[in-house]
Amino acid sequence: MNETSAVPTAPLRARAEIDLGALRANVRALRARAGGAHLMAVVKSDAYGHGAVPCARAALQAGATWLGTATPEEALALRAAGLPGRIMCWLWVPGGPWRQAIEADLDVAVSGMWALREVTGAAREAGRTARVQLKADTGLGRNGCQPEDWPELVGAALQAEAAGLVKVTGLWSHFACADEPGHPSIAAQLDRFREMVAYAEERGVEPEVRHIANSPATLTLPETHFDLVRTGIAMYGISPSPELGTPADFGLRPVMTLSASLALVKRVPGGHGVSYGHHYVTPGETTLGLVPLGYADGIPRHASGGGPVLIDGKLRTVAGRVAMDQFVVDLGGDEPEPGTLAVLFGPGDGGEPTAEDWAQVCGTIAYEIVTRIGTRVPRVHVNG
Repeated sequence: MNETSAVPTAPLRARAEIDLGALRANVRALRARAGGAHLMAVVKSDAYGHGAVPCARAALQAGATWLGTATPEEALALRAAGLPGRIMCWLWVPGGPWRQAIEADLDVAVSGMWALREVTGAAREAGRTARVQLKADTGLGRNGCQPEDWPELVGAALQAEAAGLVKVTGLWSHFACADEPGHPSIAAQLDRFREMVAYAEERGVEPEVRHIANSPATLTLPETHFDLVRTGIAMYGISPSPELGTPADFGLRPVMTLSASLALVKRVPGGHGVSYGHHYVTPGETTLGLVPLGYADGIPRHASGGGPVLIDGKLRTVAGRVAMDQFVVDLGGDEPEPGTLAVLFGPGDGGEPTAEDWAQVCGTIAYEIVTRIGTRVPRVHVNG
């Protein structure tokens, strides 16, 4: 269910309300941080759980000039939905949909010789020039071409370019520790990136864009911005690291508000076990509220006994274990009506918890909290 409206719709079992107005404002704030660099709106993993197509459209409206996804399938879905302009995808495996990507005018990342061979073969079959971006492994140790293999990859790409099979549109890399201020790897990776870019350009590569800055680098490392910055989590109003600052510190506002309607409120005696394993037992007579969300909806089981929820203006915590479809909160004797809204997280300015609050309870990062919200939870897009 995707709805776009100016006001919230009627209560549902559960809903993830996505404020596209906040997303557009975040993109504008990030563009200001980026200076003269272009901004790529990263909408991989269904826009970090927020809904890829509506978020991509909103980002373009706010001045993003590129869209980015991990998989080619994600990028092809954007193009099929009518999204215009430059779209880049970077996570390929052998036998991937190279020809479809070329025919959809996507920018495809190449990290090694096998990928270059496959994309040039597909370009030959399609009779079209592939838009290729060469990725350098400057120290993350994940995808990307190692420095010692870079000369071979650059040379082969230039040969393919001379044959009209590819156009090298970009040179790029990715930071390992940009969310840790002062980490020595940041300067080391930046130096290596400059060296690898210089090598490619000296041999004739003329990229449209050079880029290494992710969300934390966009926010705190202006020397890394080059021609393009790639903003993912920050675009959705979440700080990439509490150590860097809160969203408000960077002029950002969380985009997703997750809530559910209480399914049941009941009075129970003291000593009553709650949920599987009876890890919570009521200390005295009280009321329990049933929230119809569980780990099948992406609520972390690690939040058992600690996940914060706002109900009727009061903060409560998950009582006992999170189950597959539901969890319980101890309402301390209060008796809100069934159907009362339980807000798990949102921007925080209404007293509700934030995704970062849930991340702290679960010992994880806020990226995971929003991205894991499942498909049973409707995304309701507002302020579109």
